[in-house]
Amino acid sequence: MNSVFDLLLKGGQIIDGTGAPAYRADLTVNGQKIAAVGILDTPDARTTLEIGGLVVSPGFIDTHVHTDAALLNDPQHESAIQMGVTTEVLGQDGLSYAPLNSDDYRMYSQYMSGLCGTPPQHLDMSTISAFRSHYHRTCSVNTVALVPHCAVRLSTVGFRDVPLTGNSLQAAKVLIREGMEQGAVGMSTGLGFFPAAYATTEELVELTRVVAEMDGVFVIQYRFFNFDRAEGLGPVAEALEIARRSRVKLHIAHYRTTPDNPGETGPMMDELDRAVADGIDLTLDAYPYPCGSTMPVCRFPGWFVEGGPTAIMRRLADPADRRRVIAFLEETWGDALGHTSWTYIGSEGNRNLEGMSWTDVATDRGTSVAEMMCEVLLEENLECGLTGLPPESVSVWRQVESDVMQLLEREDYMVGSDSIPLGSSPHPRAFGAFPRILGRLRRRHGAPLEQLVQRMTANPARRFGLTGRGEIKPGNFADLVVFDADRIDDLATFEDPRVPPAGIRHVMVNGQLAVMDGNCTGILAGEAIP
Repeated sequence: MNSVFDLLLKGGQIIDGTGAPAYRADLTVNGQKIAAVGILDTPDARTTLEIGGLVVSPGFIDTHVHTDAALLNDPQHESAIQMGVTTEVLGQDGLSYAPLNSDDYRMYSQYMSGLCGTPPQHLDMSTISAFRSHYHRTCSVNTVALVPHCAVRLSTVGFRDVPLTGNSLQAAKVLIREGMEQGAVGMSTGLGFFPAAYATTEELVELTRVVAEMDGVFVIQYRFFNFDRAEGLGPVAEALEIARRSRVKLHIAHYRTTPDNPGETGPMMDELDRAVADGIDLTLDAYPYPCGSTMPVCRFPGWFVEGGPTAIMRRLADPADRRRVIAFLEETWGDALGHTSWTYIGSEGNRNLEGMSWTDVATDRGTSVAEMMCEVLLEENLECGLTGLPPESVSVWRQVESDVMQLLEREDYMVGSDSIPLGSSPHPRAFGAFPRILGRLRRRHGAPLEQLVQRMTANPARRFGLTGRGEIKPGNFADLVVFDADRIDDLATFEDPRVPPAGIRHVMVNGQLAVMDGNCTGILAGEAIP
């Protein structure tokens, strides 16, 4: 007598995540796991979905997001789950909430609020274990934790520009080791954010030696500030030197060409390929857009942000400090400062600024762009976000997209959306990164669907040690996406960014239907993994 399965997906085209050719098969699920894959003899199931030749693939694993607060505030997380993402890697760029005591948690929440919004303030974030518990069976996607460098520095030497040495360095190493023992898969830093950017190369070598000993991954956004701390090395060279000396597995975040160097993937990768030939264990991720998104507070130099949000607000209100930092902003960022728009404004009073270019807002206020930026940050208590505007040249835009598709041909690449799903005008990558690659860009460039799925599934699962994820085979977790290969496409644009994609029919997380017929079911089956 046949077993009764919980779920049957009947007649799909299986793309299993390994890169192997698609094949037609049925797939059954029992509990959280895939039970069987093949031409099955009329299996009985409590729920049967006639797939009719649609693709069945592993759920997509987003290797780079800033949704640590978004998932706590809106656990349905439609932006990710509706584009087929079933797992997100949190704690990126050294920016997250644990391990922090309650006062530092509230303080750093304010610093990060333009990037993440404000999370519930009562939560225990004192350990990585506590952090992970807030996402376990409480939201729609699985989550993976990294130990964030900023939190480690805050917990040992505070929001100060001081060396991390001696007893403080040893305490930091203990925090990293404990975090990984509690389930983190590695450590992250973002050397464009503070207090991480106060670090020296040697500090990062010492910290990542612990990560290497624990067989974890070191995820880095390379240096934007304090280049004097980098031993004379360029930003990419510093990242490689850290891995060379510590022997840590290195993952470089959102590494792609930009409108400043379109078409130059060869020169961009030469240095990295030489490092791999010398024994560096390296992977990378990218998203398919020519511009990025972040929080404006990260435009400030280290002296201006030292001491944290209270000190930043005091300096924003001080005429002398403000004049000094405006001079820095104009000299450092130049015209690029105005080639920006507001994505997210925390208060109702300035909500009308969302979607407006900084140049237009500055004109309306009768002031400079840098002065306007400081005014809004002060008015909003730092809770505001920005996105860069895409290039005016369609040719440049398309070349950057072509470059991303070329990078995804490499076996060391995967996809990280860099999602920031805040405000009425977020960067469209939060709602469209994965279907954009699988849809319009795959069709434009003739890329193999199986290869792209592999970069979104098995590649990140293997890199971050997500056992039982990323491939379709019996016994693995039933994180699955059902989509129409002919119709899948992103619909989110810079004009209308909060639109879910086309062509994604069903999404399963740990065997539960999180999306059915394109609509969220309300089931929150995501777990803190691995």
